[in-house]
Amino acid sequence: MRRASMVLLLAGACLAVPGPAQAAHHDVRFATFNASLNRATEGQLAKDLATPDNAQANNVAEIIQRARPDVLLVNEFDYDAAGTSVREFRSNYLQRPHNGAKPIRYPYAYTAPSNTGIASGHDLNNDGKVVSTPGSDAYGQDAYGYGFFPGQYGMVVYSKYPLDLRHVRTFQTFRWADMPGAALPTDPKTGASWYSPEELATFRLSSKSHWDVPVRIGRRTVHFLVSHPTPPSFDGAEDRNGRRNHDEIRFWADYVRPGHGAYIYDDQGRRGGLAPGASFVVAADMNADPVDGDSYAHAIDQLLDNPRIDTRHAPTSQGGPEAARLQGQANANQTGDPKYDTADFADALPAGPGNLRVDYVLPSAGLRPQGGGIFWPTSTSPLARLTWGNPLPSSDHHLTWQDVRP
Repeated sequence: MRRASMVLLLAGACLAVPGPAQAAHHDVRFATFNASLNRATEGQLAKDLATPDNAQANNVAEIIQRARPDVLLVNEFDYDAAGTSVREFRSNYLQRPHNGAKPIRYPYAYTAPSNTGIASGHDLNNDGKVVSTPGSDAYGQDAYGYGFFPGQYGMVVYSKYPLDLRHVRTFQTFRWADMPGAALPTDPKTGASWYSPEELATFRLSSKSHWDVPVRIGRRTVHFLVSHPTPPSFDGAEDRNGRRNHDEIRFWADYVRPGHGAYIYDDQGRRGGLAPGASFVVAADMNADPVDGDSYAHAIDQLLDNPRIDTRHAPTSQGGPEAARLQGQANANQTGDPKYDTADFADALPAGPGNLRVDYVLPSAGLRPQGGGIFWPTSTSPLARLTWGNPLPSSDHHLTWQDVRP
């Protein structure tokens, strides 16, 4: 009931406000941004956003204002059941000008619970202990999705276009074991399943959640398919996170292909994938690079090679190649083109992965992509103050967008 009441609260707020011109004869900008608006303690993000003077949130808001997406997924945005953070980021940051950047208004928003920080009651990392008290790394390791408290690293969708909230589908509780041929991990020492039968009976596929949020653009509906797969690291030889990342990505690959998603069920018990011929945009911090990093079995290729997805116009930046050159170390050993990088990760060898392409906005065939971009200015740009520095002034990820012409 708590989940349902939250969705209905935001639905009322969304549907009461008129949207922009609904003609579908112009480009529509879809974007994803892992904004690192996560905090170490529950409720801290809402406190930080209650006034318009948080430096990081101001930088994040300015980036959004300068990129000006029409439909935006924000990853790593702590969830609170009252929706306070969603509203206050919109009113105190997005709707206020920043350094000459015009305010941006999103009459519509959607958020819902995340698996992060929800206690599983099981020893999921097999360290011999079940930790059920929030607030520690050990607790996060045994939660359904890593987090110190319920909702940490959550998600929110903002939109200039109406959201069809009655037909939103969420897949928070879909069980990993219910995916046919799932890449479930095994114990490398024994060959037995890493997870016990009791754990698999409740273990959820989504480390955060998977949402299908229909966006009404003129007379057309575009399904905004959003998620945030777990990083394929922070585990052991069993590669439990790498395998989970692979199958979280596979979920969307099956969902959009006719005949591949019959096994899928949503949190309301409705079965099946997306209707054949439906338009969609997949957006997320996928935590998977096509050629570099720690991905399991080329995980992102499940989407990049998917016949239902148009990948002809991959977003690029000018700042990414410069950062790879200046930072060197792990970046010097990579094979991917840094103009596609979207994340500025640790570079020091041997542990640092270097900068990677992990954030994606992938339109369905037929949406006529018009190009895109990555908000990663060069170090000499006046906007470098938003993305360059130590510590980073906004996020270790860069807002990524794709324009389409429905």
